[in-house]
Amino acid sequence: MASGGLRLALVGDRAQFILGTGVDDARAVDVERHTDGGLPSDPMQCLARWSDVRRAWTTVDGAAGTPVRLEDLSCPVPVPRQVFAIGRNYPEHAREMGAALPSQPLAFTKFPSSLNHPAGDIELAGDTVDYEAEVVLVVGDGGRDIPVGDAWNRLAGICVGQDVSDRALQYSGTPPQYSLGKSRRGFSVVGPWVADAADLASRDDLQIACTVNGELRQRSGTSSMVFPVEQIVAYLSSICELYPGDLIYTGSPPGVGHGMRPQRYLRPGDVIETTIDGVGTIRNRCR
Repeated sequence: MASGGLRLALVGDRAQFILGTGVDDARAVDVERHTDGGLPSDPMQCLARWSDVRRAWTTVDGAAGTPVRLEDLSCPVPVPRQVFAIGRNYPEHAREMGAALPSQPLAFTKFPSSLNHPAGDIELAGDTVDYEAEVVLVVGDGGRDIPVGDAWNRLAGICVGQDVSDRALQYSGTPPQYSLGKSRRGFSVVGPWVADAADLASRDDLQIACTVNGELRQRSGTSSMVFPVEQIVAYLSSICELYPGDLIYTGSPPGVGHGMRPQRYLRPGDVIETTIDGVGTIRNRCR
């Protein structure tokens, strides 16, 4: 039997269970083959059947699997219907951006065409491109009008995310062009896999960190968020129906380049590494 938490990844075009302690010793077990066709190879269909995926995970041999590298992994949620994002959700980040705290979740979208792999390159579109480490929620059951107390139960899991931002485009108009400024090709990094929300003992204070070229730029816990996960899910579902596989970027902690004095934007060759303790790590090179 597999030990540790359920993790679902995408290798090539097939859903995989991931064993091991992290990206450096990950091993993959094909979901469809392991279940003799009882579960599909499509990760989006797996997310819609998350309770079945959980049951199948308990039957995986902990010594099984084929070694995989971070570079072998594709975006684990490749075709979400909707990608939501929440802005100014950490007080210190709002302060460094010179912005007031919102009275309700400040929501915008990152268009799905901007999705990137956990080790995918980030193509810089000018000299004002910035990084933003984020916890990304992956919807499981979803629905409308989800109560705060039921929010975690409607999620499949958590991914590590980078909300890459073209600041010049983002602030080019009135009102600002948040959705476009954060939706260039490759600007929505998600990975390395979906970590089951039910297995995360620290899910109410997930620790997230971001380094650029090995220099620590961001470090915080989700207990500092203005609007916690339950409120975000309840609020969005009170307006929009949430579907299996939808993604929700929950906001970035302080330490982004735009908030520094002088400002420090990304340059070709920079390597961004983003980690959520207990979830995993993504690593992206700028070009």
